[in-house]
Amino acid sequence: MSPMFRFMCVVIGLATAGSACAQGTNGVPLEKQALVQHVVDKLALDSVGIEMLQAPVADMLQQSRVLIQTRVPADKQEAAMKDVTAEAGKFVEEEAPILRASTQAIVRSDVAPMLAQKFSTEELKQLATILDSPVLAKFETMVPEMRKTVGESLAKANQAQIKPKMTELQNRVGMRLRAAVGQ
Repeated sequence: MSPMFRFMCVVIGLATAGSACAQGTNGVPLEKQALVQHVVDKLALDSVGIEMLQAPVADMLQQSRVLIQTRVPADKQEAAMKDVTAEAGKFVEEEAPILRASTQAIVRSDVAPMLAQKFSTEELKQLATILDSPVLAKFETMVPEMRKTVGESLAKANQAQIKPKMTELQNRVGMRLRAAVGQ
């Protein structure tokens, strides 16, 4: 083997190894992977699964509260609601780790590649800068206050029109429920 051939093999080997080191999984450069991970972390997608679990549980608790208030003797209502609430809390507590792990796996397998495909490294850098911005953080802290302001103003502006109609609706629904129960 000639010295020149060995030299070329070494150069090709180093180039290939350097390229492999610069590329992460799925052929995405490590820098881009790190940016994608940073963006994913800022999006806080881990809470999606928990929120999806909590919504029907909250609905069930609300329905249970109504049922308990209407069907359970007054002296047993508080204990019954505590029992139901504890059972629901236990369920959420048991299922949350499974959903968190599943959510993380889905984010890694579906969302991260989507971001890596749709955004260039430069765009991901810009997105990370935006998500890290103290101005964005300040704005996000104001969102609940802005929503509350809109809600309060909306209620004031429309209460006279909506409240009588809501009362009529409640009466109609009440009549239908009484008819369905046979009263």
